[in-house]
Amino acid sequence: MNNKDFETYYESIFGSRWGILRNSLLQDSHMVAYSCGLAEPYYLDRASVLAAEALRLPETGEVLDACAAPGGKSLVIASRMGESVRLLSNELSSDRRRRLVDVLNRHLPVEKRQRVTVSGFDAGSLARREAERGRFRAILLDAPCSSERHVIADPKALAQWTRNRPRALSQRQWALLSGAFLLLAPGGSLVYSTCALTPEENDGVVMRLVKKYGSQVQIDKPDFAEGEETEFGRHILPDTESGMGPMYVARFIKLE
Repeated sequence: MNNKDFETYYESIFGSRWGILRNSLLQDSHMVAYSCGLAEPYYLDRASVLAAEALRLPETGEVLDACAAPGGKSLVIASRMGESVRLLSNELSSDRRRRLVDVLNRHLPVEKRQRVTVSGFDAGSLARREAERGRFRAILLDAPCSSERHVIADPKALAQWTRNRPRALSQRQWALLSGAFLLLAPGGSLVYSTCALTPEENDGVVMRLVKKYGSQVQIDKPDFAEGEETEFGRHILPDTESGMGPMYVARFIKLE
């Protein structure tokens, strides 16, 4: 199955690289059995582990995983957090939230699980409440995105794809990211990640944050070596990283 508009759009971004990258997206992703601090291993893409590990965790306070399902990144965060840290794993979709709860219950030791709460609010709207602003000491926002690996593998999704998809998703991502920034306490770490290929959903969304909040935003690029450096983060692509990704990761510190 081939969608001409889809192919033309991604060729405009990646040029002659697109054919190789496209083929890599059709192969199995680089899955690893993450087991650090867990009751039993959880299988997820190695790039997802790197995104979650990029978050700088506080010594005390509350951490938010804003779009947490299916739960792999929450497991990575929970496995790393100290005894005085609590995690709020949030997922708007009730079906995905049930899966999230199952994953947390199955994979986290009891002591860790007791410090993880699951919620179901719209992460883009919570910041409208003044009392919630500055609540979290660290936030991971793994935003809903174009997820081209899944689109290419699903003939129906590929046939339905239009140029408006990444454009519309970037608007939703901006609402989530700008809201997350307001929820973050000064001095806190914020990681924005997507599994999208498009600059529109990656550096483009971050650019809006930098333009709006200026001197309050300190770029704190991830320090893992995998992937390619972009203006604001790193982009892990499967054609050059043995099947890992796609995963875009940007990290910031909120200044006073």
